[in-house]
Amino acid sequence: MNAALELRDLRCVRGQRVLFSGLSASVRAGQMLRVQGENGAGKTSLLRMVCGLASPDHGEVLWQGRSIARLREEFNLQLVYLGHAPALKDDLSALENLLASGGLAGLACSEQAAAGALAQAGLRTQVRLPARVLSQGQRKRVGLARLALSTAAALWVLDEPFSALDEVACAWLQGLIGTQLGRGGVVVMTSHQGRSWDAAQPQVALTLQPPRSNADAQIGRMMGMGR
Repeated sequence: MNAALELRDLRCVRGQRVLFSGLSASVRAGQMLRVQGENGAGKTSLLRMVCGLASPDHGEVLWQGRSIARLREEFNLQLVYLGHAPALKDDLSALENLLASGGLAGLACSEQAAAGALAQAGLRTQVRLPARVLSQGQRKRVGLARLALSTAAALWVLDEPFSALDEVACAWLQGLIGTQLGRGGVVVMTSHQGRSWDAAQPQVALTLQPPRSNADAQIGRMMGMGR
């Protein structure tokens, strides 16, 4: 089966430091790419390359056999990228923030659908509250609620999506990710540590290790577990 997402010999340099080099992975439809590593190993830099927000110093990222540098708008329409920190405006309500982020991404969404997504995220009573009064975990769930509205997007790229979530919210997010994979989508996700539930998901695991020195650039260790 052909890869939906392919990383080919990626190299990332920041200043005088090589974060990673020779990084390759192949992810099929219905699989997760789980990127692990310590802070500073280049996880977020890799995600930005996958999304086309940053260019590798060497190598390329392919989506459905074509370079994302050439696909541009066509690729963006199939992509949802959620960074580590939710980009919320404090003066807007949870509902207004979700509608605004969806609108900026070109996602057609009714107020009713957005309110339903927030309710799924456990924020039924916080829908109209301004973001500034929400806890860190609640703010994170507002951002993640966009996934419940993004069922048509084939590629989800998530930076530390489980941080600041309680067990109930983690279970909700696990369900969303499982559904995305079940419909043949691809999820790229970073994490500091593995989670026991990950073993049950069709996945490719990629571990980034910070280089011991600039002369000893780290090479990503990849192991694929296709199911």
